Amino acid sequence: MAKCRFIFFDVGNTLLFPNRARMLAPLPLPVDRHPTLAAWQALERRTKQEFDQGMIGGTVDHGFWWTFHTHLLQDLNVLDHGVPDNAVRDALVENTQKSANWDQILPGTREALDRIRREYAIAVISNADGKIDAVLQRCGIEDCFASITDSGNVGYEKPHPAIFEAALHAMKASAAESLYVGDVHSIDYVGARNAGMQAVLLDVAGAYREQEFPQVESLVDLEDWLRQ
Repeated sequence: MAKCRFIFFDVGNTLLFPNRARMLAPLPLPVDRHPTLAAWQALERRTKQEFDQGMIGGTVDHGFWWTFHTHLLQDLNVLDHGVPDNAVRDALVENTQKSANWDQILPGTREALDRIRREYAIAVISNADGKIDAVLQRCGIEDCFASITDSGNVGYEKPHPAIFEAALHAMKASAAESLYVGDVHSIDYVGARNAGMQAVLLDVAGAYREQEFPQVESLVDLEDWLRQ
């Protein structure tokens, strides 16, 4: 394995996390019936494991969240003639795909990125709506990254190799010397490996704890992993 000089990060569920109150606003339920963080993460684990078995429908990002919110509506019993209410599900998926609704940042994120970028050139590759740079700026970490590659601007979503190639080109980085950090095996890990990059999953929800491929559960864990 070549020495890593460049680290590229996913954003959603890696650096920033859902603003669940805004995402779930279309639910026809009182807030006290919205899923807890633990229930949300359980849905995330279920969706990742299902999604990794085979890409589902349409665009990658849309397909993932369509599946997630189908399960959410079934669990909450928000049904129309026994199936999830399509209008509600569509509104939930739309809300989830708005980069502005991914603005929750864990304590210590900025500090960890500052430590990591002392030793590596760091950048972003995200399946987003062309506006992820503004969200990163609002959350106070945009300036940590030497480049930000957003599928909404590039025209290709992960795991397509073109988005990884665009990011490598922007950084003047070789794939062999680059590491990608994301949270979905079939999209992030497989996509990066197919582009010739090294890869590790940042698995906050614990979807892959029983799997063999490289994984960490926090940025601090990533720092420890990089030192090994």
